[in-house]
Amino acid sequence: MNTAFLGLLQLLLLLLPPSLRDYLWAAPSDHGVGQQLQVYHPIILSAGISCPVLEARLTDAYTPSLPRCGELKGKGWFPLWNSKQDLVDHDYVSCFEEQMSLVFDPVTNDYRNRPGVETRVPGFGSAYGFSYKDDSCPFCCNVKLRDELETLGYRDGDTLFGAPYDIRHAPPQPGHPSKVYSDYFARVKDLVQNASAMNGNKPVIFIGHSFGGKLILDFVNSTPLPWRKKFIKHLVLLSPTPPTGFMEVVTNLASGPSCIHFDAAPHLALRTMWWSFASSLLSLPSPMVFAHEPLIVTKHRNYSAYHYPDFLAAVGFSMEGMLPSTKLALPTNLSVEAPMVPTTYLSGVGIQTIKQVVFWDGDFDVYPENVYGDGDGVVNWNSVLVFANELKRQHSSENILFKFIKIPNVTHSEIAIQDNSLKIIMAEILEANS
Repeated sequence: MNTAFLGLLQLLLLLLPPSLRDYLWAAPSDHGVGQQLQVYHPIILSAGISCPVLEARLTDAYTPSLPRCGELKGKGWFPLWNSKQDLVDHDYVSCFEEQMSLVFDPVTNDYRNRPGVETRVPGFGSAYGFSYKDDSCPFCCNVKLRDELETLGYRDGDTLFGAPYDIRHAPPQPGHPSKVYSDYFARVKDLVQNASAMNGNKPVIFIGHSFGGKLILDFVNSTPLPWRKKFIKHLVLLSPTPPTGFMEVVTNLASGPSCIHFDAAPHLALRTMWWSFASSLLSLPSPMVFAHEPLIVTKHRNYSAYHYPDFLAAVGFSMEGMLPSTKLALPTNLSVEAPMVPTTYLSGVGIQTIKQVVFWDGDFDVYPENVYGDGDGVVNWNSVLVFANELKRQHSSENILFKFIKIPNVTHSEIAIQDNSLKIIMAEILEANS
């Protein structure tokens, strides 16, 4: 390498904050070795929608559809969503579907569990409160990121925390209350304040991936501006699911959830369960991004971002105990609210991502043919750009830091796993700590 260039590179590195400079200059094998941050800002992690654990308890009010589904009645808390293999080995997949499902209550205008089913999310407050549900991805759910932070000196329950959530519910929206998420946001607020108090009143750094990134944004935007400016140092968003929408939300409604599936079960086995989740309707592709472009194509008609009630009726979504289509919070008049605290947004790009699905015969019980565009394999790139540009516009108007970093050829699920993208993420975290 040119000697003059190396000299210039060394000079530029000297201008960086010490922790960031040391991290970038180190060889990959040296990351974390002998490095200790001089200033710890507490970090709170939030992972993707497949990562939180859910426990259940069955009371006498529970009436199982199959005798084996009631065998744990009266036996206390048990892991309902923690291990795919356990569910298969115990022939519990159909029971899992029944006990995970929610019911829309028109009296409270909110979602609740089925009668006799109680649920809770264990591990709140711990960075270990997230886990992948099989052995196919041991570093998913921020595990590799967490390990990297621990090699730098972060410690769970001291400087490192986690905020797992109930994947089935959705944050409150105008006209759509959510007791579960109102309570969750209150717990997150307490967690932030306690983490700050434990660390010399330093403000916290939030790191959220995928749906966890969306929840962080929703939480921050639910707090008063003076509070967030006092307690939040920086947001690091890793491929957050954007309110501008993405096509996987549509394919999950049509064909069942990609984030919860079993190789031994038919691909439609969990579709009805997924429909019962309030979260299943979040981030539908917005007309502000996708306009009148056909998203779902059939022989007799097409469906755009303006046609969700018709599409949901066509797939059979309107069923007893589910949210009536007249109450759907459609993304027609979507507005993007920026967090107004320093934010770094990182996203993969250059990966084939579904932009249109074709059910030519109008049969939504079969796999569609897919048409692909650009993105990170999950979130469409056009939606990422609209969302990121709007966040940047709002932050710039108040002179608040906003960085948007695109990482070529890294997927949605591996952004915090692949070495090259993880190194970029760690550099941003270290810079935020400076």
